[in-house]
Amino acid sequence: MSTMHRTATTVYWTVDSPIGELLLAGDGERLERLHMQGGKRPAAIGPDWERASEPFADLCGQLDEYFAGERREFDLELDPHGTEFERRVWDALRQIPYGETEAYGELAERIGHPGRARAVGAANGANPIAVVIPCHRVIGADGKLTGYAGGLERKRLLLELESPPGGGGHGPKPTPGAVEPAYSQLGLDSPAA
Repeated sequence: MSTMHRTATTVYWTVDSPIGELLLAGDGERLERLHMQGGKRPAAIGPDWERASEPFADLCGQLDEYFAGERREFDLELDPHGTEFERRVWDALRQIPYGETEAYGELAERIGHPGRARAVGAANGANPIAVVIPCHRVIGADGKLTGYAGGLERKRLLLELESPPGGGGHGPKPTPGAVEPAYSQLGLDSPAA
């Protein structure tokens, strides 16, 4: 996230993005959550959380690059909380290349649990760090878009953003210029060029 020291308190910030409002949360050093607040399950801000923009400067810069089509991977310290199986699925999600998709069953096989596509789907749905851990890259065995906590429209937009030009994709790309860049929403000085 940034050079800020890790705290026992959860710090958070919200930013607008081409896929709606995002809630960012972590310990000041590692990202623990990135939720789409307009999705099926918006996250609640804890009563003891502290609002702070500075810890999310690096993340917001990387999100801006991603939504502009200039970043394919995120380089952040992550700390998603989940079961051992969920963390294994989330690690495998980060191995699905930008612009590619994988079926739930294929992902289950790849992590050594053939026949557990539904369990992989449940772990995928429990992913606490959307976009950065690319759960949107997992599709049904028939190639169709299925379940996504952020909503199928957002999943389609993320996949289209990542699709190669002229690759057909799933519809129109999100318009990065439609919202103020995430970094500028922090109220911090611009990073050195």
